[in-house]
Amino acid sequence: MQPCHGPEAETYREFINGFLDENLPADWKGIGTLVGQERIDFYNSWRQVLADNKLLAPNWPAEYGGAGLSHIEHVVLNEEFAKRGVPTAGLNDGFSIGMVGNTILQMGTDEQKAHYIPRILSGEDLWCQGYSEPDAGSDLANLGCRAVLDGDQWVINGQKIWTSQATTANMIFVLARTDPDAPKHKGISFLLVPMDQPGIEIRPITNIAGQDHFNEVFFSDAACPRDNVLGGVNNGWVVANTLLGYERGIGATTTHLKFRAELDAFLELARQLGKAEDPLVRQQAARFHSVVEIMRYQGMQALTGFLVGKPPGPESSLGKLRWSHYHREITEAALDLLGPAATVARGQATRGGLGAPDIGTANTAGNWLASFYIARSGTIYAGTSQVQRNIIGDRILGLPREPRADTGSWKESQR
Repeated sequence: MQPCHGPEAETYREFINGFLDENLPADWKGIGTLVGQERIDFYNSWRQVLADNKLLAPNWPAEYGGAGLSHIEHVVLNEEFAKRGVPTAGLNDGFSIGMVGNTILQMGTDEQKAHYIPRILSGEDLWCQGYSEPDAGSDLANLGCRAVLDGDQWVINGQKIWTSQATTANMIFVLARTDPDAPKHKGISFLLVPMDQPGIEIRPITNIAGQDHFNEVFFSDAACPRDNVLGGVNNGWVVANTLLGYERGIGATTTHLKFRAELDAFLELARQLGKAEDPLVRQQAARFHSVVEIMRYQGMQALTGFLVGKPPGPESSLGKLRWSHYHREITEAALDLLGPAATVARGQATRGGLGAPDIGTANTAGNWLASFYIARSGTIYAGTSQVQRNIIGDRILGLPREPRADTGSWKESQR
């Protein structure tokens, strides 16, 4: 279904399609058709094309290197890019632009904006996220990584885990405890830390799909300048939740497009295997269709908020909860369709990244198996499903909060 956001938006849609026609290869079938170095090379060259045309962060103000697009125009751009399977940014920009860049624009000082925003857009700074720890996952405020002010710099000691893109990043935004005597949600700061220094060690973690998106990061007297605090000292919990809103809300208006393409692949797989008329398969397909349509309408709801200047809030947990469980269910259903064929497909996958497979990804047993593996993590990263339900109950439904105790490993780690 072609969305219509008014005549001005449709004029911009024509412009974007003209831009894509002019800049994409004539035989383009989606980023999912590219693998290995060819995929990386395309991402790098395409990022430069977007930067040259001020479409890398198109909704950012022109004074910060964006195109100053309206929210409607930005959605139109995302829709047309998504339908063609074209990335809207570089490999790292989900963290650099979508998360920390947006958060710096919202909560940073003028000096921080002037320094970091141009470096993010140029690709000079590549960011990763230093949130979770072995004892601070679902209970993130239990973190024990500590930063102590020593003259003009913060000295950091501790560990982070599940750090995506750590091996390719040169900057990391770190939640660190800066006041061990304050209640655990109050004594945290959000630090902007260079990774190219002796006090930081990175250890990749290979997942069940054979990929190493995630890493452990160890800090041993690592340092960052005193002014590299975003949002104020001991105000890191507020900043962290602002960023999580962007993380969970990224692509809210277009998430359904990738999942629609995945559902189409599921239906095609059922036809290929002669199971399209099976009543149970048809029942599953009807349910999957309904969930994808709910995602689409949630995207419209998110757009309504954007239009009145409302940044992503706790309602983004609804979307994250829905798509992560949906993805797990449809990949399980695909393996049920494949039956024994799914057990011998390892090593044949060409899909990459988290979430739904990119448009153009081959509809093979190997790729369905890889998606099945990756879907396991979707209910964990960016906040577990249990955390999302707590947020929904607490901040949307107004249910009584669970008791919180300011004790735990974070206290013990400071002794």
